[in-house]
Formats: sequence, structure tokens, C-alpha cells
Amino acid sequence: MSTADYDHLQRAAKDHLWMHFTRHSTYDTSDVPIIVRGEGAYIYDAQGKRYLDGLGGLFVSQLGHGRTELADAAAAQAKELAFHPLWSYAHPNAILLAERIAGYAPGDLNRVFFTTGGGEAVESAWKLAKNFFKITGKPMKHKVISRSIAYHGTTQGALSITGLPPLKQQFEPLVPSTFRVPNTNIYRASEATGGFLDGSDPEAFGRWAADQIAVAIENEGPDTVAAVFLEPVQNAGGCFPPPPGYFQRVREICDEYDVLLVSDEVICAFGRLGYMFGAERYGYQPDIITCAKGITSGYSPLGAMIASDRLMEPFLHGAESFAHGFTFGGHPVSTAVAMANFDIFEKEHVLEHVRDHEGAFRSTLERLLDLPIVGDVRGDGYFYGIELVKDKDTRETFDEEESEKLLRGFLSKALYDEGLYCRADDRGDPVIQLSPPLICDQTHFDEMEQILRTVLDKAATLL
Repeated sequence: MSTADYDHLQRAAKDHLWMHFTRHSTYDTSDVPIIVRGEGAYIYDAQGKRYLDGLGGLFVSQLGHGRTELADAAAAQAKELAFHPLWSYAHPNAILLAERIAGYAPGDLNRVFFTTGGGEAVESAWKLAKNFFKITGKPMKHKVISRSIAYHGTTQGALSITGLPPLKQQFEPLVPSTFRVPNTNIYRASEATGGFLDGSDPEAFGRWAADQIAVAIENEGPDTVAAVFLEPVQNAGGCFPPPPGYFQRVREICDEYDVLLVSDEVICAFGRLGYMFGAERYGYQPDIITCAKGITSGYSPLGAMIASDRLMEPFLHGAESFAHGFTFGGHPVSTAVAMANFDIFEKEHVLEHVRDHEGAFRSTLERLLDLPIVGDVRGDGYFYGIELVKDKDTRETFDEEESEKLLRGFLSKALYDEGLYCRADDRGDPVIQLSPPLICDQTHFDEMEQILRTVLDKAATLL
């Protein structure tokens, strides 16, 4: 790219492009990072520098970059049928993809409602839960329970379900009737339980955390609660896996109170945890799965709400319909890409690859535990969080000013400058999140660890 072209892009970006979740003042004195291409597990900026994509774009790029098979599938479909909505009509790709996803999904989750992204899928699930109970004689059931610090999306409903007050305050009032319960951060179990449990017995902590859902349902009144939204591994806060028995107890609670269990798998589905769905990995049966991101490996926007036959049944009779939809939900090009994506998953044994290599990924990241600033390494599959602390012995975390200096003042830029694209985040305690393409192997794990070690060594001296 010529200097003139680069300068033009910088000016245009600063003058016209409103980036997402971005502090634009950052670019008063620095250039906007501009990514121009990708190949395998790597991305390249406008000046030709290479970076390891340690976040999979945004938990999206399962198969990595530059897969011509997926680009070719999109082009072929666009030539044949570029667009048609699913409003009382269908097209072959939507039909065949719905059939295929139903075949992958656990139990009787046989009904696939397409969206264009994860937030729309979450929004759809809450609307379906309320609609279902209204037409089956339980019209008061409308409330939703989710976990502290959990992120479920940015639309008004999905943001209401989100458990991150700083993301919500500037948009309030939001949709009412959502309530929070503790998450499964076993590293902070003592704080969550008021010292009752210290995390040394994961199963006991999981039982306690699950039982808080029953407490919340009782507090709100079982006749008013429609659904519980939970991620298999909670993203925000830094990758909290479920303790043993947690989801089994949640399923029992939902059955007891006739509350729908929604498995929000926008990140966790399609191989991120080594299975098509996280519910399969942890052995529980949801009533609804919400998904997106890896369904196309990012090559075209697509999401879905996958519902049980029970939830569809009332809409199969008489004049009933689910009066909800999106113009681009189930887009012909996106569904064609998804079919090609799954063809590659099966041909290249992607799920098996993740399961075969996840132990090596974990052990490579756990080398970082010898650094004074690294308190915890947690996650599953190809989805990990590294929690940073001031004191490893006491698990003391950073205050707001220190976190700002550490994450935004140093880590985000330093990691990028060293050639690693990942996330340094403080939605909860400060963490670094890693979610690389599912094609990665030990070479990539070592590269991530080496860059992280170099940067975190420097970070520890700043505070």
C-alpha cells in the first residue's frame, strides 16, 4: 500500500468511521490499526506487519483466514440467488442448513430460527420464551435470570440480560424483569460465597452457584420466571468453565419450576470447546441454544436460535405464528457459507483437532503461572482467560486506576506491537483472553506464550 493510500485511509477513518466499543480519543495522537488481509492463523496490517490472531477475530474465525472454499461458496450462491427472505418462503440453503444444525444439536432441538448475529439470537430466545408461555396458559412468566458479569449482547433485550452494569448505565432504562445470580469463577469462590467456600471443592461450589438460581426463582415467584440464560463457559470476566455437576443441577431446577434453560453459545458453539455445542461437552440438555460467530467462521454474518420441538408445537396450529424476524436472517449467501464451513469441519476433523490439542494449549499457557502478575489460567477447548493480579498469595486485584494503566495504558498496545492480537479486558477482574482459530497447533501456542511472557514481564514492573 502506498503512503498516499495509507494516509487517506487514516484521515477517512478518523473523520467518518464510528468504530464499535472504541475510545476514539485514543487516535488523536496515534494511527488507527488497519487490517487488510488474513492467511491461516495470521492477519496483516496495512503496512505489511503480521500478527497472530489470538482471538479468532472476535471468537469467530474457526477455520482461520483465506479459506477460498468459503469465499467460492459465497460467490457461487450470490450468482444464483443473492437474496430472498424467510418470511413465509424458504430457499434450499436455509432448509438444508436447518436440517444439518438440527442433526448436530442435542436432544429434540430440531427447530432452527435464523438471525444475522448473536445478539439477535438472544433477543429471539427471550421473545420466544415470553410468547410460548403466554399461549400455553402461563402469561405471567416473562422474567429472565442470568449471571453476574455475563455478556449476552447489545440490543435492548440482550443488554438487559447482560450482567455488566458499566455497559448498561448509559442506555437505561432498559427492558425490565432481568435478575442476576453468581457466576462460576472458582478462583474467586471465597469472595462470591462470603468465605463459605474457598473453591477447593469444585463440585460443592458448583452446587452452591446453581442453587442460587433456585433462590432467585423463588424470590421472584416461579409463576413469573420464563428463562435462565447461561453460557457453557462464561466469556466476560475471563472464561469461567462450569464446575462439575453445575449444569445438571441447573437442569433439575429449571424442570422443577418450568423455566426454560437457554444455552447462550454465541461463542462456545461450533468447535470452540471441541464439540459442535458446549452443552454436549458438559452433558446437559437446553431448551434453546443461541449461536452465531463460528457458524460461518466469520466469512458471512449468520446466527440462529435452535429451539426444542416442545417450544415450536403451539405455533403449528390454527392462526398462531411467532411474529418476529429479520430481513437478512438465513441469508442465502450466509447459509451457503455455513454449509461449506461444516463440510470443512467434517473433512478436516476440526472438532477432533481441538480435543487432541486442547491439553497442549492449556499446559503451554500454564507456563505463565510462574510470572508474579499471573494469578489464574482457566478455560476449556480453545477458549482461555488469564487473570492478572497484584499479589498472587492474597489474590489481590487491581483498583480501577491501576487497571486502566495496566490494560489500556500498556497491555493492549504492547501485545499488538509484539505481534499478538488478543483481548486485554477488565469486565470483572483484569484478564487477557485467547480464542485462536481452531486450526492452531503447538507452534502457535508457543508463539502466544512467548509474546505474553515478554509483555507481562514488562507489565509487572509498571505497577
